[in-house]
Amino acid sequence: MRTKAQSPFNLKLLLIGIVLSVFLLFVLRSRLISSLNPSDSRNVKTTNCSPTCTKIPPSLAQAMIHYTTSTITPQQTVKEISVTSRVLDKKSPCNFLIFGLGHDSLMWHSLNYGGRTIFLEEDEAWIEQIKRRFPMLESYHVTYDSKVNQANDLMEVGKGPECTAISDPKYSICQLALKSLPREVYEIKWDLIMVDAPTGYHEEAPGRMTAIYTAGMMARNREDGETDVFVHDVNRVVEDKYSMEFLCEGYMKKQEGRLRHFAIPSHRNKSNEPFCPYSVGTEH
Repeated sequence: MRTKAQSPFNLKLLLIGIVLSVFLLFVLRSRLISSLNPSDSRNVKTTNCSPTCTKIPPSLAQAMIHYTTSTITPQQTVKEISVTSRVLDKKSPCNFLIFGLGHDSLMWHSLNYGGRTIFLEEDEAWIEQIKRRFPMLESYHVTYDSKVNQANDLMEVGKGPECTAISDPKYSICQLALKSLPREVYEIKWDLIMVDAPTGYHEEAPGRMTAIYTAGMMARNREDGETDVFVHDVNRVVEDKYSMEFLCEGYMKKQEGRLRHFAIPSHRNKSNEPFCPYSVGTEH
């Protein structure tokens, strides 16, 4: 998810506006709670703050400062970011899993204020660099064994019965399943998953085949409800083919630029549910 530095003015304004919107929602929610639960004035201690004042959370304050002063902006465009932010607006605070750690990580963490956002990153040195700047971000080092040049062979493997059977990816016998992720990743019921890593830039680089497959199986294996899954860089062959094969065109809600959004329901208690539904209309 790391990218070259960019500085489009409209994207920076969007990021600042999003963070400010999160803060305003936080303030309004806090004031509403305060008005619904008035405390006995006789028990209120004297402070320098009025009963309705609300201090901005440190993580949101740091996000505002960072995106106001930074010349480095995320790789995703304004329209691409807006697709995920609209879903977060409805679901946050929630559980958000992101494959990748990059210049947009602080933004996603802030947009899911009050929820749990976990980042999975292949570059240990990059994790340490980000932790020094933003220690509030929860990130873990992961490794990927498959390379981009293995994508065609793994696609055929993924169509076999051992890969289409619904199961916990940690115990799956499918070669595409990621089985050595941090324990927390398997235990949490994810509301949103974004695949924007590993790099996948060239034939010998780690590819996103296993990340896309695992994201889809986590969504299908949850107890109930549905998971919103986002895949970035679908202009590339692996991301295009694997998202359509394992997240399914029939579950795709929208494509905006290089980002696809899928809404995948639970399959755990639906023995007759096909791996992919018949294709339905998709918003562009």
